Amino acid sequence: MTNIDNLLVELGTEELPPKPLKKLSDNFAALVRQGLTQAGLSFVDIIPYAAPRRLALKITGLNNKQPDRYVEKRGPALTAAFDTQGNLTKACEGFLRSAGATADQIIKRDNYVWINSHELGKSVADLIPGILTQAIAQLPIPKRMRWGNYTAEFVRPVHWIVLLYGNQIIPATLLDHPAGRNTFGHRFHHPQAIALNHADDYEAALEAAYVIPCFEKRREQIRSQIIALAREKGGQALINDDLLDEVTALVEWPVALCGQFNERFLQVPAEALISAMEGHQKSFAIVDQHHHLKPYFITISNIESNDTQRVIQGNQRVMHARLSDAEFFYQTDLKSPLSSYVEPLKNVVFQTQLGTVYDKTLRISTLAVLIAEQIGIDKIATQRTAVLCKADLMTSMVGEFPELQGIAGYYYAKQANEPAETALAIKEHYLPRFAGDELPTTMTGCAVALADRIDTLVGIFGINQIPTGEKDPFGLRRAALGILRIIIEHNLTLDLLSLIQYAFSQYKHLPNQNTVNDVFDFIMERMRGWYSERGLPADIFQAVMANKPTKPLDFHHRVNAVSYFLTLPEAAALAAANKRVSRILQKEALNNTTHAINPTLLTDDAEKILAEKIIALATVVNPLYQQGNYNEVLTTLAQLREPIDQFFDHVMVMVDDAAMRQNRIALLQQLRALFLLVADISLLQG
Repeated sequence: MTNIDNLLVELGTEELPPKPLKKLSDNFAALVRQGLTQAGLSFVDIIPYAAPRRLALKITGLNNKQPDRYVEKRGPALTAAFDTQGNLTKACEGFLRSAGATADQIIKRDNYVWINSHELGKSVADLIPGILTQAIAQLPIPKRMRWGNYTAEFVRPVHWIVLLYGNQIIPATLLDHPAGRNTFGHRFHHPQAIALNHADDYEAALEAAYVIPCFEKRREQIRSQIIALAREKGGQALINDDLLDEVTALVEWPVALCGQFNERFLQVPAEALISAMEGHQKSFAIVDQHHHLKPYFITISNIESNDTQRVIQGNQRVMHARLSDAEFFYQTDLKSPLSSYVEPLKNVVFQTQLGTVYDKTLRISTLAVLIAEQIGIDKIATQRTAVLCKADLMTSMVGEFPELQGIAGYYYAKQANEPAETALAIKEHYLPRFAGDELPTTMTGCAVALADRIDTLVGIFGINQIPTGEKDPFGLRRAALGILRIIIEHNLTLDLLSLIQYAFSQYKHLPNQNTVNDVFDFIMERMRGWYSERGLPADIFQAVMANKPTKPLDFHHRVNAVSYFLTLPEAAALAAANKRVSRILQKEALNNTTHAINPTLLTDDAEKILAEKIIALATVVNPLYQQGNYNEVLTTLAQLREPIDQFFDHVMVMVDDAAMRQNRIALLQQLRALFLLVADISLLQG
């Protein structure tokens, strides 16, 4: 008889690593879901729980057994199953034994012996231990540990296992611990065991014991508390989502507390103070309505203290020490101008085969000046920015807070009275840092950002350290996407291939002689992915890529034009006609050379009309093409639909007369050349 109930699984552990906790929980749920599905156990949903000392799941509406099933098994061929007297052979007897069947169950079909057997579905109690064991083994844990006298391995030592189906314990041993019904509450508020009567009691029982097991619920409680405390101080909290996740993974019973720090620290760049608060103290900063930092911070305690003021004072003492460090680094760095930190870059290796960061800075400055010339900005200012762009790597501030590279340079450049655009460009040349991040706002920042990324791509590809799989230590995929976004979104008419070639020429000895093409192809693949994420059909990208445009902005305009072309009523017919033309020209091996049309050899009205139309439209579309007005080019060429249809309806191209055949092929070449001005629309699916 089939019954339905809820199943609770809990792995009770030492404090789990906070940063990967959410991912670990999600993977655990996904792997168990996969195991249940493969086992044929039906269920309604899986609710994950994750807290510092536990990973848990509640599987709702779980059937207590697999459905029964009929299984058909094929045995040996009839000639091998029976001897000449019709008796069973050893082979057939062995098959029957393995199938748990008898001779009277044999079915003869298709020259083989078959057996139909009825298999009873296995119970939850039989299946769940194996499903969980397999899921635990497949969790993405980089380093597993063993503890005590146990042989099991997990991310942290395990102390208890709960495995309840409804109100019944499923007898099993997971990670060397027998399953039971006892869980444990908060380490300090409720350390004693809690006996669960039913799987559905889990969440309420733990919350009564000062543990909020649901990650999302705990996260939102923390967010709400932070927002409320910030409002009490007349400001708003800076809530970094990654930090919020990390703090959520650190506490079982969140209590937000607001501390204060000395206002003198506000003389230090706000980013440095925020880094100290978030990175070292896992605390949240508060800003006013003008986004200026206020002298407060919010920390999340894991205990409901009877003396919260004492807890706050303890946090304030530690915060004071952290901010004093930031203040010291800032004041120490300011004793020397930013330019003084350039020379020490000679002692920092960028990559063993590619020289120092100082060498890279020289290459960036040269390439940035070339870009500046092409986009019409101040070359001297661009060169100065490029020379200084990595200088802050040698400062004490960046040494302590690596995430401030560029930001520290911005403040130190301002203090050194460098031009405002130079200071801002030093900070902005690291943008975009991640997908969807903001772009540099200054053209100087754009030039240096492009030069930096192109130099890195060329250098790393040049020594054959091409990204594979998920491994991309130099962030080359991110760099490629950044290059494309800067060029396209800032409307820069830069030839990417020529910039790559120039960057390659700055290196003396790179073992990969195909670096230029490899880098260009790599960036274009990122462009393909970028468009795909935005829903662009693959055939549109392929149609434009067939022309091999080397200017990303030009490529983008062509993509937009082809996308618009596909909305025209003539698009499908013209794409089909271009396919037909392409096949004819490929067959004649004349796809890459065009021949003049001889008007005296045009005999049919349809070919005369098409020739006249092509000649007339060529005078219109060529100027449009030179202007980059690809939309108008394709819209104008849409007028060719009817003449092309008439041509193929009434004219035979491959006639016996060689001169006439050649002339008609020349006509098709001229036709195809007009469409190829923008893209190869023969590749469109219609």
